[in-house]
Amino acid sequence: MRIAIFQTKLVWESPKENRNLIQEYIDSCDNSYELLILPEMFTSGFTMNTENVAEPMNGETIQWMQFNAKNKNSAIIGSLVIVENGNYFNRLVFVFPNGEIEYYDKRHLFTLAGEEKVYKKGTEKLIVEYKGWRICPLVCYDLRFPVFSRNVENYDLLIYVANWPKPRINAWNSLLKARAIENLSYVIGVNRIGLDANGMEYIGSSQVNDYLGDEIINCKDEQGIFIVEINKEEMQETRNKLNFLNDKDVFKIEL
Repeated sequence: MRIAIFQTKLVWESPKENRNLIQEYIDSCDNSYELLILPEMFTSGFTMNTENVAEPMNGETIQWMQFNAKNKNSAIIGSLVIVENGNYFNRLVFVFPNGEIEYYDKRHLFTLAGEEKVYKKGTEKLIVEYKGWRICPLVCYDLRFPVFSRNVENYDLLIYVANWPKPRINAWNSLLKARAIENLSYVIGVNRIGLDANGMEYIGSSQVNDYLGDEIINCKDEQGIFIVEINKEEMQETRNKLNFLNDKDVFKIEL
């Protein structure tokens, strides 16, 4: 699968400006990419001011994602603030090339920033079937919880979209590698760069690790689009050879 990672600065609480910024990058892509990955809260930055940025599921940003997915014949994913039935969600949206949608609401809300006081947590883990791949998309703080991320669904690709700040970037780098090793899965982490209105600095380090934890690409602190190709057959050969996943614990997560 040929994947484009978007590592970018974000304009604070300005969905239109962020869509326009990202659109420039999308327009520079040809139609050879099968998956486009945007950061967490890509329309606003990591804000608790939901009333300033929240949109419904038929709002402008979802329609924009559907347009680009169809226009580029590629799936596109990222999270944004969604309002639904009076509740706010940090919702990761996966839009297929035909415009159909699946979504995941962030399960682990970041209590250090009071996210749990503003947003409603998700209750279901999502596995997306796309182009012969089983994809598990998660959001930022979920990375710190290996039980929830555990590969009990036989997924092939684990994706984290994030606003992960500079002071804790060592944890980001270490945990992405750990999730790849323990789950024998490709792991992609897509983070933002720049400063937000709270003075928090983000230095990217978006990356792709293979199923043995070896780094395929690291975007460092650069802004732009980064391209990677991953191979499911090679991963499956390694899984068949090592058989580590056959020995995983059986458990049930209470959501």
